[in-house]
Amino acid sequence: MLLNKRVSILAFIKLIQYDIITICSYAVVVGILDQYSFLSKISVPIGITATIGTAVSLLLAFRTAQSYERWWEARIIWGSIVNDSRTFIRQLIQFLPESEAKKPIVTKFTNRQIIWCYALSETLRRKGFSDKVTQYINQENINDQNIPNALLNRHSDDLANSNLQEYKQVQIDSTLSRLCDAMGKCERIKNTVFPRSYSLLVHLLIYVFATLLPFGLDDKYIEVEILLTAIIPLIFISIERTAIVMQDPFENTPMDTPMTSLSTTIEINLKQMSGDGNVPTEENPNTYYIM
Repeated sequence: MLLNKRVSILAFIKLIQYDIITICSYAVVVGILDQYSFLSKISVPIGITATIGTAVSLLLAFRTAQSYERWWEARIIWGSIVNDSRTFIRQLIQFLPESEAKKPIVTKFTNRQIIWCYALSETLRRKGFSDKVTQYINQENINDQNIPNALLNRHSDDLANSNLQEYKQVQIDSTLSRLCDAMGKCERIKNTVFPRSYSLLVHLLIYVFATLLPFGLDDKYIEVEILLTAIIPLIFISIERTAIVMQDPFENTPMDTPMTSLSTTIEINLKQMSGDGNVPTEENPNTYYIM
């Protein structure tokens, strides 16, 4: 997730570097055709080009709004995961009867919930499990295909075998249901792709705009013509590329939902609540984003 720091311009240029090369090359070709070929006598009214530019702007506005909605929904979901993880452990601490076995039971649930958060974030990013998660699932002999779901099942099994009264179990199970619901929402966002045809339409209109623009401009200066033909479509491309990155908030990019950072926050909070002395320290980011 981007922080309130100076964003790296070079990183953004790197993101659209191939688009820059393509648009600039296209602008040079179209500008030369407009100036020195048989097409030089063609003049397209600037109103037609402006109409296409307006259509592109409206499509990009819709695309950006939808992408931001997906990104913001992902952030809200992970905010609820933070809250429900705290609630889950707090309920266990309050509801379990006082005995010598209480602390080990709370510690067991706490460690499993921490691993669930890390496992969910790493599953969504599809980058392989970290050593912490791998070590835990090997120790617990968890071989399910969906590791986060298997961890929630272990929560439910241990909860069913506890000495809690039924109405207290129902309350904790309600919290587990919310965690499961949050996991399902994340999977829905991850597995639902934005329609490819929409991107193709926007790209097509941008190149139609870039093609018609030189034929509606003053033919005196080819350099200015090429510059405008490159810059204006590049602005459109930049907006679209930003929307594309935002629409997939679990792709391990700087604009991602900060799942790793949130998982670390959850780990710190839960270990402090359960009285675990092995509390990790939260690192200060040295870049313009956190993961």
